[in-house]
Amino acid sequence: MKEIKVDAMGDQCPIPVIKTKKALNEITESTLVEVHVDNEIAVQNLSKMAKQKKLEYTCEKIEDQHYVIKIKVEAQDTKQQEINDVEENKEEICYPDKKTNTVVVLSSNKMGEGSEELGQILMKGFIFALTELDELPSTILLYNSGVKLSTEGSNSINDLKTLQAQGVEILSCGTCLNYYDLTEKLEVGEVTNMYFILEKMSQADKIIRP
Repeated sequence: MKEIKVDAMGDQCPIPVIKTKKALNEITESTLVEVHVDNEIAVQNLSKMAKQKKLEYTCEKIEDQHYVIKIKVEAQDTKQQEINDVEENKEEICYPDKKTNTVVVLSSNKMGEGSEELGQILMKGFIFALTELDELPSTILLYNSGVKLSTEGSNSINDLKTLQAQGVEILSCGTCLNYYDLTEKLEVGEVTNMYFILEKMSQADKIIRP
């Protein structure tokens, strides 16, 4: 698959979206478009654009003020992009930060009671659904076996990285990571403690527990 890079570092919205759309319009074969930006608003707006175009995408925070959005365009999608571009309003809109003061609490790596396999499938679906929300949570707290979701071997790592790149805090309990011998296997987010977990929950406008 062909790869192209769009450098939008230092650009403020809507410039990253405009540059990316221009790159997409020039595609004639299956291509992976890699967009580099330096702010969360750009990540959120590029994600929204990819969703609107029904394109597969991932986001990742590389370091402070460096984010990468990868948008995959298959050969059969290129014709549809031309149609979509004709139908779309050409004026680019810069959407504001879409995070809310909502905290999602994941205290287990599975959702609900009963079959463990089904519970893990449901949890993966729940985390993916978070990436599709119009209003993102501000923080995701993981403790007990929930820390397995943010560590090596989890099938939700890419979705959590997508959320993190859009400004969502991903915080895993340090005591829990140590208990499950996962301290050195954390792949997304940061380590936290129970005091900070309590503080985040007490300050939240809304708490979601699947």
